[in-house]
Amino acid sequence: MTRLSRREQLMVGMALLVAFVLGGYLYLVEPRWAEIKDLEQDRIPAREQVLAKARARIAQREAVQSQLAEVSRAVEELSKRLLAGPTPPLAASELQKLVKELAAETDVEVRSERILPPTERGELLEVPLEITVSGGIREVVNLLYRLDGTTKLLTLRDLKIRVMSVGQLRGLLTTLTVSGFIRPSVTVQRPAEKPAGLPKG
Repeated sequence: MTRLSRREQLMVGMALLVAFVLGGYLYLVEPRWAEIKDLEQDRIPAREQVLAKARARIAQREAVQSQLAEVSRAVEELSKRLLAGPTPPLAASELQKLVKELAAETDVEVRSERILPPTERGELLEVPLEITVSGGIREVVNLLYRLDGTTKLLTLRDLKIRVMSVGQLRGLLTTLTVSGFIRPSVTVQRPAEKPAGLPKG
């Protein structure tokens, strides 16, 4: 058997090295590179979609800021129409004063007044006042008109009209339940309920 010369051995070694490198590239590097390219191709639509959403949000930022400013103005305007008192007693006192002033302006006589328990209405607290006045039809209608036109947010929960004297139109006894609203600074404490079966008192 003929021995290979040193030069031939070097040539065979180089050929084997080249074959090993080419085989590694063809069977390892190239498939992996193809997988990476396919993965990047799959990710492009998703990235484009994310980019489009981001651009849409940026475009809508001015509109959202404008809407937020409008909502803030609306909340501020509503806050001006609420009763000033941060607690139900103070708010009821303000409501009493307002209703009695309007009653005096419309020439009706206040017979009685009673503050009713407050009621939660979502974020607001409703503070009702029951007031009874005597006067004619025109005066009572004028009072209702003025209550409706006040700058405060008021609602009429109940209205009862009775005739004091038959045949006299000025002899009307009118009971109104007028409510104002506040944004409470503290949670209203409700009376604790007694366990069933225990004696009252």
